[in-house]
Order: sequence, then C-alpha cells, then structure tokens
Amino acid sequence: MSFAISTPPNTGRRPMPAEVVKSVDRALHILQHIADSGGTIGLSRLASEACLPLPTVHRIVRSLLAHDYVRQVPSRQYALGPRLVRLGEAASGTLGSWALPQLRALVEVTGETASMAMFNNDDVVYLAEAPSSHSMRTSTPIGRRALPHATAVGKALLAQCSDDQVRALLGRTGLPVLTSNTVVTTEALISELVVIRRSGYAVDHEEEELGACCVAVAVPETPMRVAISVAGPSTRVTAARVPQLAATLQRAASHLGAEVHRGQGVNAYPEP
Repeated sequence: MSFAISTPPNTGRRPMPAEVVKSVDRALHILQHIADSGGTIGLSRLASEACLPLPTVHRIVRSLLAHDYVRQVPSRQYALGPRLVRLGEAASGTLGSWALPQLRALVEVTGETASMAMFNNDDVVYLAEAPSSHSMRTSTPIGRRALPHATAVGKALLAQCSDDQVRALLGRTGLPVLTSNTVVTTEALISELVVIRRSGYAVDHEEEELGACCVAVAVPETPMRVAISVAGPSTRVTAARVPQLAATLQRAASHLGAEVHRGQGVNAYPEP
C-alpha cells in the first residue's frame, strides 16, 4: 500500500460416462487435500484423509504428476504442481474482473480506495482495485505481493486458517517489522486473529505503512481465499469509522461471495 496524489479526475464430444466423472471428482478431491495439507503430504496420509484406497490415490497422483498438476518433493511427498499456477492466475483475473463493480460501489459509499486480494503461497496478492476520488488516497498496484501479518486483507485471510496453519506460515515467512505498529510476535498475532474471527473483520492500524489504515473482511463462498478492503489515510480511516466501514464491507462481501458462487459475476452493491 502506498499513497498517491492526483488531480480529480470445443471438441464437440458429448459428456463422458458417470464413472469418468467420478474419477475427475476424486482427482479434484485429492488436489484440495494437498492444498489443505500445509504444503506437502505423503500418499498414505493423502489416502486416509481422502477416504480412498491407496492404489486408487497412487494412480490418480501419477496422472496428476504426468500433467504437472502435482510435483514430488525430495522427501518423496507430494505438493501442488506448476501447471496450477497458470490456472490460478486465470481464475484470479476473473475474480478481479467480477469484483470491480462491487469495489467501485464501495468507493461510492465509503469514499476510500477499495481492493481485493487473495492468498498465493505464503503471500497476499492484490487482484483488483477501485481508487478513491480524493486527491490524497492509498494505492496498491495490481499483482503486488505482501506478507499477511501486517495487512488487513492478510489478517482477514489468516483468520480463516487454523492456529497451527498460521504458525506454520509464520515459521516460513517470519514477521518482518515494517512500522512501529507492526505485530512482531506469533502469539500476539494469534490473539488478534481470535478477535478477528469474533468480529468478522480485520484492521491494519498503520502496520504496513505509517499514515495509512485499512479495514478488510474475507469473502465467503469463493473457490479461493479472497478478501476485500477499504483503505485510506489515517486522518480519514479513523477508529471511530472502523465499525461502519466493516459493516459495509461485510454486506458487500456477502453479496460478492454469493455472485461468485453462482458464477453470475458481480452487480454493484447499493448504498445501505
């Protein structure tokens, strides 16, 4: 996040038999378990968690390996493969496009810059942004990566994870100090996530950049972990405004999540 100052401005084949669909369903189920495993997983554990016979899991994983949807790491466990990166980029671009009308509506209601971000590996990646019309405003370039511990969108997404998953992620990324307000210990962040889960929203109190504050909520019903936010200078995004901004974001996130879940795109969210 940074400040910006501006002047106002087909094969034609029929569907395959149900048995083949079941195989696809199992393959997707296995990919989801690998994604949820925290990085890597062995075949025996994968078969147990997927409730499938080990030989079946082995055959499916071999097929996924052949197409680079799964890769084998030196420990001989399995992780998600590089082919999924391109699919993820395409999916995130679609989500960003769907979100833009909603983000613009948030700008109309709040007067502040609205953004959407998602987890990618251990980072938060920004997918879309609708800028505030104020001459002094925050701005986050599309595609920018940030560590989650110091951002509102990151903390909103971390709150969707278990404490063990959060600790594992922080063990890989650490908690770099970005400002004097940055959370610097794992237990302090875990405690904050408890509050976020209860309230349903996260706040960045000048933790990534001095003078900039942000409020964020996770979007439900999406195929990936996604959050939306509004951000602006700390002189405008004050503690007194946070509950109102959070309530507006929660309504928008519920609407956006329902539209994404139904695959119908996003319609602008009217001012309450």
